[in-house]
Amino acid sequence: MKRFLLACLLGSAMLSANAALKEGDTAPDFTAQASQAGKASSYSLKEALKKGPVVVYFYPSAFTKGCNLQAHSFAVNFDKFAATGAGIIGVSLDTIARLNEFSADPEFCAGKFPVASDEDGKISKSFELDVREAVPGKKDTRGNDITHGFAERTTFIVTPDGKIAASIGGLKAKENVDKALEVVQHLTVKH
Repeated sequence: MKRFLLACLLGSAMLSANAALKEGDTAPDFTAQASQAGKASSYSLKEALKKGPVVVYFYPSAFTKGCNLQAHSFAVNFDKFAATGAGIIGVSLDTIARLNEFSADPEFCAGKFPVASDEDGKISKSFELDVREAVPGKKDTRGNDITHGFAERTTFIVTPDGKIAASIGGLKAKENVDKALEVVQHLTVKH
């Protein structure tokens, strides 16, 4: 039993080890063009936090295997997140045009939550995430060229006071969503 508890504690510590911003840090505020259900509009983290906690998830690129699965998992679990009062925003270096398609696709975001364009990587870097340059010749799952850089897959749970309750990195796409849901459900129980 002690080994199991130790393994759980170490595993929990690894969740936040990959992201530069940690639990207790202040989340950087940002405003960006975001798309929901194929329609672009302005998204403000500050405004979203007035409604409750926000799951800010960074992902490498729309229309790639892991990112498709992650968006789909957030969409499928959207009602569970909403039941906790938590909002969701995805952030990538994709253009708003790509995100308009991605956000509306029933296989991915399904119009359930917005995805923000961070074309210059400033939002990702403000959360102290690694941003890699575009890889020439890299294709998405539709066969189209990916011409933008990539932020590391990391999810931050931000509380209404602007503090990071958890940072989740180093997990596969679906596990990342499952852990984010676990954290927001735990936040609801605490309050």
